[in-house]
This record gives sequence, structure tokens and C-alpha cells, in this order.
Amino acid sequence: MAIVGAFDVHRKQITFDYVDTETGQVRRGRVQPACRERLREFLGRFAGRDDVEFAVEACTEWRFIVEEVERAGFGAHLAEPAETAAARGPKRRAKTDRTDARLAQELLAGGRLPESWVPPWQVREVRGEAGAVQGPARRAHRLGAAHPRHPVPPGRPGDRQRRAGLAGGAGAAGRRRGPVRGRHQAVRAALRILDALEAELDALHRELAAFARRQRGCQALAAQYGVGAITSTAIWAMMGDTRRFSASRKAVRHTGRDVTVRSSDGKRAAGRLSRQGPPVLRWALYEAGYCAARRTSPDHAYYTVVRERIDGNRAALSMARKIARRSHHILRDLGDAAFTPVPD
Repeated sequence: MAIVGAFDVHRKQITFDYVDTETGQVRRGRVQPACRERLREFLGRFAGRDDVEFAVEACTEWRFIVEEVERAGFGAHLAEPAETAAARGPKRRAKTDRTDARLAQELLAGGRLPESWVPPWQVREVRGEAGAVQGPARRAHRLGAAHPRHPVPPGRPGDRQRRAGLAGGAGAAGRRRGPVRGRHQAVRAALRILDALEAELDALHRELAAFARRQRGCQALAAQYGVGAITSTAIWAMMGDTRRFSASRKAVRHTGRDVTVRSSDGKRAAGRLSRQGPPVLRWALYEAGYCAARRTSPDHAYYTVVRERIDGNRAALSMARKIARRSHHILRDLGDAAFTPVPD
């Protein structure tokens, strides 16, 4: 490598630090504003070279940095934030953007950068589409909170019968005077928004289902009972290459469905779900785990035992962790074949 550098990204600027390993020349500065156009202009100074490597921490806004670096034909590295901070050692002075960029550059140049998995381009695209699936469900939760007598069930914003009752209740209340009138006006407005969202959501479901039928990793995940086209795509995109996990319990920890334990340096209560994983992944695993309540499920006996001992919600969570472990092994066994690009 001849050019080794790193970026520290903020909302208003991107701090860079790079070194020419052949001449030893170091350059530092900022790219302002932090947008694709200015970053593309900055990377243009290295045009024609194939020995350029840049690193960026896996925090907010890392995706457009990686995409622009790859678009320029350079090597992109994603640094794991916690391990990168630990490599700094005891902090003797205030941490700044420049010191962060310099640290990542020095770690990359020395071959000691703790790297995270960089998802392929198709995984990044599917992640955005899978995240959009939860939008109408969240609005349905708000509708149920606004009108508790006619709640819209989670994950089923398109239930016409429930929606008809909700709209009827809102219309009747709108003709009455009282503090509830404004609430039901909000419900009617939200229903109109849901109608528009459902049309786009149906097209998105069809697109994700068609992708799942052609993608090998999604096909393997969908072989599990309760995992369908949408949930298999969400698990495939959000869990990623599971070969980076040394054990299935670490894959469960990545999903956020693991149970916290007490530690001396934390304030969280023990016995709670960590909820630190991707929300879409937690949703997909829970939906798949809840299918074990059906008598045709091969895990129905396990689900029943847990439900009778605790409750149905805890049983679905236990099944979600089982499916996360199985998905870890499925994707691990497939290896690179699990992420073979599918033609559009």
C-alpha cells in the first residue's frame, strides 16, 4: 500500500488523515460539508492509483463513505468502534476528530485495525428495503394507542375489518364534542396515510419475495419452519456473514435477543433483553419464533412447555433465539455462496 488513510465522520464535516508510505508525507484536513459530492472531489486527487486504502469507523453515516471509496476503486475498511477505542489505551488528553482519524490510520498502516464486516452492495440495498417493511406496523401501533377500543394489531396494518371499525369509531367520535375529537381526527389522518403506504408496501413485499426465491442464502433460511420470504430476507440481510462469529451465542448477542447479565461497570438490570441488535432482525426472529405456537411446528412441544412454565411471549422469544442459532449455522455452512449476487 502506498496511500493509507482514515476518515472520522460527523454531521458537518469529515476529518481525514492519510500518509504516503513511500515518501512518509502525512496530510490532514477536513472535507466540508460532509456530502457525497465533496468526498468524491477529495478522492479524485488519487485518481489512477490502485494502492489506496481508507478506513472509517462503523458508526453513523459509514455507508456513503464506503460506497464512495469503492466507487473510486480504492480499498475500504470498516473499523469496529469499541475495539478501535480500546486500542488507544489510557486516555491522557481530550479525544478529538483528528486524534480519531490518526489512530485509525496508524492501526490500518500497521495491520492492527480491528475490522468489521463490510456488507456487499446487494445486502446494503436489501437492508434498506427490509427496514421499510416495519413503517406501517409502527403507525398501526400509534393508531392502537390513540384509539384503544379499536386497536390495530401489530404487523397487520392492512386488516380491513379492523380498519373499518377504527374508521367508524373515529367518525362517530368526530361528530361528538369533547376532548376525544382531536384524537380521532388524528386517527382518520393516519388511516389515509396508511392507505397510501399499503400500496407501496404490497409492491415492496412482492419485490422482497421474488428476491428471496432466487437468493441461495434466503432459500436456505426459508427451509426453517416459520421463516417466510420476508423474514428470511430480513435475517439474511441483517445477520450477514456469520463466519465472523466464533460461536452461535455471539450471533444471538448480535440480534439483541440475548439476556443481560449484571456487571460492575454497567447500570442495566440483569435478566432484561439487551435490544442492541437491528430492530428489523429482532422483529423477523420474533415473528418466526411465534409460528411455533402452531401444532404443525416441529418445535411445538418446546414452545408449549415454555408457555406453560412462563408465558407465550417468553416462549416466542426462546424460539427466536433458537432460530438465530440455526440461521447462524446455515449461513456459516454456505460461506460465500450465501451472498452470491442475484441479477436484478
